[in-house]
Amino acid sequence: MTRAWGALLLLCCLAPRASAQIDPERRRLIQLGYDQGTSGPAPAGAYLFYYINQPHFVRKDLTLRLALAPVYVDGELGVSGKPEDGNGVAFGLAGGGFADSYSEIREGHYFKEESFTGHSGTVSMSYFRNLEPNWRLPINVVARAAAHVAVYNARSDTRPDFALPPDHGEYSARLGLRIGGVPPELLPARAAELSFWYVPYLRDHAGTYGVGGDRRLERIPQLFWTRLRFAYRLPNKSRVDFSMEAGASRQVDRLSAYRLGGMLPFASEFPLSLPGYYNGELSAREYSLFTGRYSQPVGLNKQLRWDLFAAAADVGYMPGLEQPKPWNSGVGSGLIFRTANEALTVELQAGHGFNAIRSGRRGADSVALVAQIDLEAWRKRAKPKTRTQLGPSRPLGLWIGDLFAP
Repeated sequence: MTRAWGALLLLCCLAPRASAQIDPERRRLIQLGYDQGTSGPAPAGAYLFYYINQPHFVRKDLTLRLALAPVYVDGELGVSGKPEDGNGVAFGLAGGGFADSYSEIREGHYFKEESFTGHSGTVSMSYFRNLEPNWRLPINVVARAAAHVAVYNARSDTRPDFALPPDHGEYSARLGLRIGGVPPELLPARAAELSFWYVPYLRDHAGTYGVGGDRRLERIPQLFWTRLRFAYRLPNKSRVDFSMEAGASRQVDRLSAYRLGGMLPFASEFPLSLPGYYNGELSAREYSLFTGRYSQPVGLNKQLRWDLFAAAADVGYMPGLEQPKPWNSGVGSGLIFRTANEALTVELQAGHGFNAIRSGRRGADSVALVAQIDLEAWRKRAKPKTRTQLGPSRPLGLWIGDLFAP
């Protein structure tokens, strides 16, 4: 299969993964992203999905969130309490193909023969409590319980003596405190979030897999992380966006580790972006990450923008996936076109990773294309009014880099 056909089929089989408090805004968004390294064979990062958020669905207190792609669906029905109480519950169902696939990358080399596909299904129940419903920045407590089933299959290029991880059921809880939020949009005009999260997992199977049992699936991995993000569009239409985040873990394995790298904004629920690196190139037990972004109108009645971004991370690597130094950094630049009514946004990006390893040397490059179609703005034929309340975060995206080998 050629690289072009592989990329096309990849985009047709992707869907988002999401979990956050109930979103009060009506949304109809089509999101597309593609990120590819230029230094030899690598797993591509990509997503394509249609996202719907429908408040007052059937009843005034119901909100439907639905994300659709050809082989994956992620839905959630939220039930809101009285506005003055700030309570809500949600029932979620998600599943489909390739969502739990894994790509093995060690010191910048993509080991296709040690990569595999994974399919999954998830049911969940969430409880949300807004501690200060009348504040401009909502303070939400989030509690979520989920049951997840993962089934693994060898790819055509997986080596015959590579033992797959055991198929397993997985139970998880998510406890979080989120102040503010980030809308699920490219280049939101304003956003602010400070959040703290803890996620323990309990699997019904554990054991070794890989080549001669050289890696292990842990029974009770635990993740805890925090994120601070701020974005604002200035009166002259320039925009600033920065974030600081850090995470740690206990008993983590390759399948539950933090994955850093890539330039796609909806690559995962909490994307850990590093320009110039492959998507998910670095597997970490712990990390700290700093990102910054600035964009400035350059023409076409301020519909064309120049974008500059940078990121740096200190990484505590997973055993067996170490690199000589913990520090990783990258920069990127791009051109953004956005229609006057903000119905269409397209950005072409190029990134350079200073510390990415390629063939024993430092330095790597990548290119990315991201696009958003806002069907609500398209229907209204006018620029949407500035919202009086920051919508809660609805992070999206599922990158699957190894669906088809390049």
